[in-house]
Amino acid sequence: MIILTGGAGFIGSCFLWKLNQEGITDLLIVDNLSDNKEKKRNLEGKSYSGYADKVDFIEQIKNKQYPSNVEAIFHIGACSSTLETNREYLLTNNYAYSKLLAQWALEKGIPFYYASSAATYGDGNYGYSDDDQNSLRLKPLNLYGESKQLFDLWVINNKLQDKLVGWKYFNVFGPNEYHKKEMRSVIVKAFEQIKKDGKVRLFKSYKPEYKDGEQQRDFVYIKDVVDLMFQFFKHPGVKGIYNVGTGKARSWNDLVKAIFSALGIPAAIEYIDMPDYMRGQYQYFTEADVEKLKQSKVNFKFRALEDSVRDYVSNYLDLDFLVL
Repeated sequence: MIILTGGAGFIGSCFLWKLNQEGITDLLIVDNLSDNKEKKRNLEGKSYSGYADKVDFIEQIKNKQYPSNVEAIFHIGACSSTLETNREYLLTNNYAYSKLLAQWALEKGIPFYYASSAATYGDGNYGYSDDDQNSLRLKPLNLYGESKQLFDLWVINNKLQDKLVGWKYFNVFGPNEYHKKEMRSVIVKAFEQIKKDGKVRLFKSYKPEYKDGEQQRDFVYIKDVVDLMFQFFKHPGVKGIYNVGTGKARSWNDLVKAIFSALGIPAAIEYIDMPDYMRGQYQYFTEADVEKLKQSKVNFKFRALEDSVRDYVSNYLDLDFLVL
């Protein structure tokens, strides 16, 4: 049996889809559906052998009431809101929960995979290398990034990198993200704006080296992400903390123009003021350093942004927000 936390969430439910595609159905899904009932839709049509509420599951682990015959643990569940201001909640939900599961997995010799984040890189002053020594000096810009950084540091400081796998996800987009509200990708929000107003609004730039809309991100499609995750699962000898991004940053303008192109209509972009609360924690550039990934046995070629956007828009968003 495989345990998949966050199995009803965005990346978790898509990875569940991928595992089902590979014929794997003996899965225990762990999540919290009480705070976001829309997530239930992500589980429709998928096969798994059991479901556990996150709170109950944590209590079982604390009381050493472990599930039996666990083949692997994929700990994808977390609060992923970069706007969350409750530090105690994030430390409990993202850091302490991860430690609890990792310690259990290490004690039992169970392969452990977990979700980190590119939010750990902060403003990018130290670059985007996933080298462990570089990770030690990173300074996240928000509490979410801090909670993920703390667990990465726990892994590195305890020299556990050769015993588990962590994934620093960059800007992941794709089906099954609809429940994330303000944390949905710009693609979904832009698609809705186009359908409503015929144009897309992007934030202005407040740095002279970047023109409006030319701020850049490493956008990575969820189908590529879950394919890569499965490759790690098929290569159990590969351990460590890895960036999950294409290694090629693209601008917001590129992204939006790809959406208009997928819809077959001319691009119309309006640049608007960025809220004051965002300006101090806004990342103008992110790009995964994928050298470590290239050196591993799970090297993977990501598809082009335009191809990914076209698939998402044409086969999911434009067909009433279908899920995987």
